[in-house]
Amino acid sequence: MSALRRDLAIIADWIAPGSRVLDLGCGDGALLAHLAEQRQVRGYGLEIDDTKVARCIEAGVNVIQADLDDGLRDFETDSFDYVLLTQTLQALQRPDDAIEEILRVGKRAIVTFPNFGHWRVRAALLAGRMPMTRSLPATWYDTPNIHLCTVGDFEALCAERGWQIRQRQMLDSQHSAGPLIRVSPNLFCEIAMYLLDDLPA
Repeated sequence: MSALRRDLAIIADWIAPGSRVLDLGCGDGALLAHLAEQRQVRGYGLEIDDTKVARCIEAGVNVIQADLDDGLRDFETDSFDYVLLTQTLQALQRPDDAIEEILRVGKRAIVTFPNFGHWRVRAALLAGRMPMTRSLPATWYDTPNIHLCTVGDFEALCAERGWQIRQRQMLDSQHSAGPLIRVSPNLFCEIAMYLLDDLPA
């Protein structure tokens, strides 16, 4: 099996062996296949794209074709140990409601998204243009992103809703965590990664 991208490898490290995992927007199923092989995870993926669903099936990954904006009402409370939402939060109609549902269905949530507070984004806006970066490569008229947020926005939402941040990792577009990111993550991080639950601190 080919090596995982570093951000997916970090997610894999956050997941306890033998867990039940639901991956929302699972793509080609590479992460779930890795988790099943390396960490004996029992997993399911949700994916809307026909081609990606077919690739999951070819890889032996359990996948359900579904639109995330339709919600998770068919899943029982606490039916998974972890629910993953990687690089999809910003494309949802109501990302706040989605995380509430994720934390109902799963005991823990892993959420990753492109940071709209990155300095290149700010520079583009100062120049009067919608930003295009390595983490946000689409033009304004064909982007799937409808609710972009910054690290600061997301952490404020977590505090407001009582979601506990158990771990976080900030990366650049090459999936590295450099010293500038550690000094000012909201300015220099391009990919933000969080492990959440809603248990008391």
